[in-house]
Amino acid sequence: MNSLSGRFLILTVIFVMIAEVLIFVPSVARFREDYLLNRLERAQIASLALLATDGMIEGDLEDELLENAQVLNVVLRRDQVRQLILSSPDIPPISYSFDLRDAPAWELIRDAMLRLITPENQTIRVIGNPVREAGLLIEVTMYTAPLRAALIDYGLRILLLSAVISAVTAALLFFAVRRLLVMPIKRVVSHMMSYSEAPDDARRIIEPEAGVRELHDAELALQSMQTQLTGALRQRERLAQLGEAVAKISHDLRNILTVATLMADRLETIDDPTVQRTTPKLVNSLSRAINLCEGTLAFGRAEEPPPQLTRVDLEDLISDMAENEQIAVGDDAVTIRAEVQPGIMARADPEQLYRVLGNLVRNARQAISATGQAGEVCIAASEGVDGWRIRVQDTGPGLPQKAIDHLFQPFHGGTRKGGTGLGLAIAAELVRGHGGRLELEQTGEDGTVFCIFLPASVAA
Repeated sequence: MNSLSGRFLILTVIFVMIAEVLIFVPSVARFREDYLLNRLERAQIASLALLATDGMIEGDLEDELLENAQVLNVVLRRDQVRQLILSSPDIPPISYSFDLRDAPAWELIRDAMLRLITPENQTIRVIGNPVREAGLLIEVTMYTAPLRAALIDYGLRILLLSAVISAVTAALLFFAVRRLLVMPIKRVVSHMMSYSEAPDDARRIIEPEAGVRELHDAELALQSMQTQLTGALRQRERLAQLGEAVAKISHDLRNILTVATLMADRLETIDDPTVQRTTPKLVNSLSRAINLCEGTLAFGRAEEPPPQLTRVDLEDLISDMAENEQIAVGDDAVTIRAEVQPGIMARADPEQLYRVLGNLVRNARQAISATGQAGEVCIAASEGVDGWRIRVQDTGPGLPQKAIDHLFQPFHGGTRKGGTGLGLAIAAELVRGHGGRLELEQTGEDGTVFCIFLPASVAA
């Protein structure tokens, strides 16, 4: 009986029996009252037969009248006169007297229960109103054994009827519960087991069919969860494949960049002022690219390495990054400007912080370029008691709603058409590695503002 339907069957039987017990007690009390009133009515009929003959009946007939009424004597009060109509010889002493005239319900129930649990055959007096007002009152004396036997017989019949009703009700509810609840639940469990065998198979996602609203809601929730999980597994598989491809590309790209670095080193021997000014920046950019490729090959997974924290001059780093990005813009109408006070030294990994700022500035520059109008990207930094804040503000068209809904989630829509969202996801992960946070302060038609917070507690 560990199943839901089995336990429901047992509970149904128990509850029906409890209901029957609550009905049984007043029913037995009512049966006892009717039994005693019936004896009073029979006694009255017997007394009327005697009065009709002016008491001129034989003793055998009187005994027969008393036996038919199942009483020992009959007393009738008429015209303020108490008259013994019928009587048997040698009546035992009376144990209890019961007055049925306007008797309260609780008293009738109490007397009925006491009679059931009292096995002795006692003599009782019963007082009641005569039928059709044929006197002031009528009282009889009777034995309790026939009354108790009738109560027990009635109780057994009620008990048998209750058992039958309980069995039929429980059986009907058992099959109803199996049909409406157990079978749909088993179907959900079966779908869950089938889905667990191949969660990447979209054909195994449950289709809600339950007619019960609560079960239907559960199936809808399960369907949503399975759909999201299947999509996540497919995305993870694609990311794993992408990781393999990136590792292979990084391996070959590192070799190409190494050659490019050697060629750039040779440019330093040229006396041209423009070449002398540009070559260090080119070498630095190639070095960062080589480090990124080596990091990809070394770790070979989506996790970023922990930051190597050093003292970083934010003015130099941000100005260098803004100048490089401005060179990458070329003749574009997008202006990249740095507003950093001299002397701000932050505790950070310079390579990772450069990547974060590069991703944010690049996204802002591309968003402005997509509008075909001129714009500006401003990078500002400040230092406070709790840490350092770097704000990247642009005059672009703002982020689309899809990007806001899935901010910092890769492959859920980037900040521009055709984007993957990887740039923001990587930037957020790198900032979290510093113990900080990357937040979207505002976005709209006037532009977008991202804020990088690096906590001062990292210095400890």
